[in-house]
Amino acid sequence: MNLTDQIAADMKSAMRVRNKIQLNTLRALKSAIGNAAIEKGGAGSELPENEIVHIIRKQIKQRQDSLEQFEKAGRSELAATEAEEIRVLENYLPQPLSEEEIDAAVSSAIQESGAQGKQDMGKVMKILQEKTGGRADGKTLSQKVMQKLS
Repeated sequence: MNLTDQIAADMKSAMRVRNKIQLNTLRALKSAIGNAAIEKGGAGSELPENEIVHIIRKQIKQRQDSLEQFEKAGRSELAATEAEEIRVLENYLPQPLSEEEIDAAVSSAIQESGAQGKQDMGKVMKILQEKTGGRADGKTLSQKVMQKLS
């Protein structure tokens, strides 16, 4: 079952058990995926799995930003809702890479690109993002690349 089908099935399940947070989160995700598909290829087109994972990461990032704002404002009930939505979305991400796998991928990408210093970071990151396929956070990857290129 691909990711789009899994999201649709989970939406139906959330409707049956009346899980409002999960249902609203998945509806928003499905809408974001649909909008991205329309932008890319017109109505009726579908996105590949790696682009869907990218959208999920983007949705999580938005909720993390909201969570921080709600915590700063002392709105714990809204922060709790955002945290629950993040947990729902994280279920659709692929298994993350371990530290050792990230280090190996970074070293391999640096060698493959022939990077000499920080000015070559863009080349390394492009190769690295293709290799990791959305299984590692971009911020973590860029920090590792900076450490190795220093």
